[in-house]
Amino acid sequence: MNAPVLDNFWMPFTPNKVFKAKPKLLTSAKGMFYTDADGREILDGASALWCVNAGHGREKITAAIQKQAAEMDFAPTFNMAHPLAFEFAHELSKILPYDLKRVFYTNSGSESADTALKIALAYQRVRGHGARTRLIGRERAYHGVGFGGISVGGIVRNRMYFGSLLSGVDHLPHTHGVEGNLFTKGQPEHGADLADTLERIVTLHDASTIAAVIVEPVAGSTGVLAPPKGYLQRLRAICDKHDILLIFDEVITGFGRLGAAFGADYFGVRPDIMCLAKGITNATVPMGAVAVSTRIYDTFMQMADTPIEFFHGYTYSGHPLACAAGLATLEVYREEDLFARAASLAPYWEEAIHSLRDARHVIDIRNLGLVGGIELASRPGAATARAFEAFDRCFEKGLMIRVTGDIIALSPPLILEKAHIDRIVETLRAALAEVE
Repeated sequence: MNAPVLDNFWMPFTPNKVFKAKPKLLTSAKGMFYTDADGREILDGASALWCVNAGHGREKITAAIQKQAAEMDFAPTFNMAHPLAFEFAHELSKILPYDLKRVFYTNSGSESADTALKIALAYQRVRGHGARTRLIGRERAYHGVGFGGISVGGIVRNRMYFGSLLSGVDHLPHTHGVEGNLFTKGQPEHGADLADTLERIVTLHDASTIAAVIVEPVAGSTGVLAPPKGYLQRLRAICDKHDILLIFDEVITGFGRLGAAFGADYFGVRPDIMCLAKGITNATVPMGAVAVSTRIYDTFMQMADTPIEFFHGYTYSGHPLACAAGLATLEVYREEDLFARAASLAPYWEEAIHSLRDARHVIDIRNLGLVGGIELASRPGAATARAFEAFDRCFEKGLMIRVTGDIIALSPPLILEKAHIDRIVETLRAALAEVE
């Protein structure tokens, strides 16, 4: 295979000059491993971008995509549709929690977040609460890269370049760094009271102006922040008290990552709206979705003042290939009981990654389900450099990890074995020993 010309592709979320000076090119993938351009096996410790939950190269999913592409490559879902769009929504509804049984298709997590926010705003208007236009996010949150998602998000570099963003947005405090929570195994003991800040925000703006609160059950892209015990339950109670919608962004926590179908199941907290993507098709075809409660859907159906109940959608909403991939992905999850498998491996995973407590530069470790966050002391005057060096060293040693700031984020495919966990930890320890 000839080496590709690198100049023309402007890579996302990447230091392009650094990459193109020393590219990391992946050429194939199977099971737990990628193969790079030099023919080396790279153990996937991150499910690529948190998205390949069932492992790479799943034949059932590949066959479903190929079959659908041969039968019908595309069909619109504006004023017409195709059977798979309905079939997949129905099958998905069987594992969706509580009464979140109505599915609106998108193409990514970013689109799911923006769609969820638009549904929340439109719902308030349709039911006669048009003054409820304020949206509440959280510091350090990541809800994709649309203007809605970055407005309610709270990662500085994702926000600072793009102007004033949406107006009428406020933010809850993050839960990182609460005293007494270092090296927590599972949910932290301290910090549930941070949810009570929502009461102060309500006092400041009045509940009659607030449409929705959006949070990740576990904040992933900011460095694996599990909710303190009782935190999500308090948010739910305050939202109920003030008639505010609660949106869970489950783009990362969905489809088994925590050892349950969704974070809502794991924590026993009912959202009104849920954002989905990534594991929905095992990342084989881009797809996202927003699941809403029957109450919200029925309100649109009964009270909309135009024949089109919700003026929103995408050309590729419910794409036939994505629906075929989604149906096959659900079969793989079900047939191999991967969500329960993740739950059974979680204790071994927890002990393994916490064994790195004494590794060089490590100042905190966090975990939940099959997710782990390893925080490194920042290099003086060079924040993020130490973790990025660890990323390079790990790749050289045959391990793919994710880094965000000076935090290593781990989220391996749910098919992993204990031997893979051991290899991840051993490689990380060796890599960190070499990092300055």
